Amino acid sequence: MEHKEIRMVALDLDGTTLNSRGEISARTAKAFLNAMEKGVHIVISTGRTYQSLPGQLFSIKGLEYVITSNGAHITRLKDGELIYENNLAPEAVLTVVEKIRGAGMSVETFVGGRAYIDKAEFDQVAAHGSDYRDAEYILTTRNPVVGICDFMIENREKIENISLNFPDLTDKGRWYKALSALPGITVTSSFIHNLEIGGADTNKGRALEILMEQLSVQHCELMACGDSLNDQRMLQLAGIGVAVDNASEEIKAIADYVTANNNDDGVAKAIEKFVL
Repeated sequence: MEHKEIRMVALDLDGTTLNSRGEISARTAKAFLNAMEKGVHIVISTGRTYQSLPGQLFSIKGLEYVITSNGAHITRLKDGELIYENNLAPEAVLTVVEKIRGAGMSVETFVGGRAYIDKAEFDQVAAHGSDYRDAEYILTTRNPVVGICDFMIENREKIENISLNFPDLTDKGRWYKALSALPGITVTSSFIHNLEIGGADTNKGRALEILMEQLSVQHCELMACGDSLNDQRMLQLAGIGVAVDNASEEIKAIADYVTANNNDDGVAKAIEKFVL
């Protein structure tokens, strides 16, 4: 592959930049610093909310921007200023709530950089854990509210994302088909058991385009790295799209390059190969 001059690196977090312990390795942090010393913009691009970002990120000096909620928000890290917002339309929120209310599934929603979950589910996880999700992550990043569907209706003008979680993957496939037929939304996934609903043109690639325009970065100057369906648009946008070795087969198929897995410094190795 021809080596392009890379001026921006966009990185998914979970399953990509973070290892299975939820950490950025020392080698990866060093690669960040070395790239930033060359004037390269390192941009975190995640499905997480701003509140759910790992604290380690804020200790890495020089990080400028983070894209959260699958492209709904871009935040400038030095002052926490929200510089771009692309939420669901209120009418789309109402349509989704009407569809899912009473279906008995796990529902979360992201508002104002925070993630919310129904109190009954939160209490259930606190008492009994979860068979298919990280219970500690839920309890430390989700804010319980009584009546999650009513909460979404009340906050319908501020919804960044709606996340649905399925222990049974057959249910996930059925709901993906049903939700994809609804107007005014996008449906994607960031891990095997979930579906994530965003606005009509909300995705990581669109948010990156906005940021690239502001920073005068061309597509051929972007490297993007990810592992899941919600990373597809940013890998397609990039001059060099990189999949970690633990990525889904769909993401590997569209990648220009497959690096090592997230527990073997795959992101660091990609930065060292194409940027440094």
